[in-house]
Amino acid sequence: QGQEKLSCNPKKENGTHVVLCELGNPMKAGARITVDLELSVSGLEDMGEAITFHLQLRSKNSPSPSNASVTVTVPVEAEAEMELRGNSLPATTVLPTSWHWVEGSRRLEDHGIKVEHVYELHNKGPGTVSGVTLSLAVPHLLGDHVLLYLLELGTEGGMNCSHHPALNPAQV
Repeated sequence: QGQEKLSCNPKKENGTHVVLCELGNPMKAGARITVDLELSVSGLEDMGEAITFHLQLRSKNSPSPSNASVTVTVPVEAEAEMELRGNSLPATTVLPTSWHWVEGSRRLEDHGIKVEHVYELHNKGPGTVSGVTLSLAVPHLLGDHVLLYLLELGTEGGMNCSHHPALNPAQV
């Protein structure tokens, strides 16, 4: 007939999270009730592809083995938008025409002008992310000639990096 809010109480039973909702007391024999439940569940990032709910209708007055039980499986879809920002410091670099690379030198200036590339990976949400892999392809050779001498790679924010084999080969 009308709409009423349910009184629900979450608790743990045998290591399982249980929510008990009181539908009516007393309830008339033969009564028909439709219940819409909205559940807010957090921490689903590592739950896999679905979460399963076991729903059961029980009566305190007349326990019966025929208490209706239903299993509902809901797909979990984590949504997060990643954004990659990058810049070079300085933004533009021009080598003088008189500059020549010095083979075997361990001095920085003999390998070119220092340019720092900074990349920032941002999660714009709404969900959290884990296990993200970012692969940067940096062209360091042009034919048989060194285009960019890769000196070092650094990270901030608890990330792990695997270094490219061409990273600082002359140990400058």
